Amino acid sequence: MNNKVTLACKECGSRNYSTTSNKQTQTERLELKKYCNNCGAHTVHKETK
Repeated sequence: MNNKVTLACKECGSRNYSTTSNKQTQTERLELKKYCNNCGAHTVHKETK
């Protein structure tokens, strides 16, 4: 069962990306390094509710 999650930049807090994650096997929040348009750099994006 995949759930839709939103990824927010850790630097500026803007919500730039949405993706799916498998909640059955995942115990921690998803963290990916993505490009943030507001910061103008590749930063860590963390899963939000």
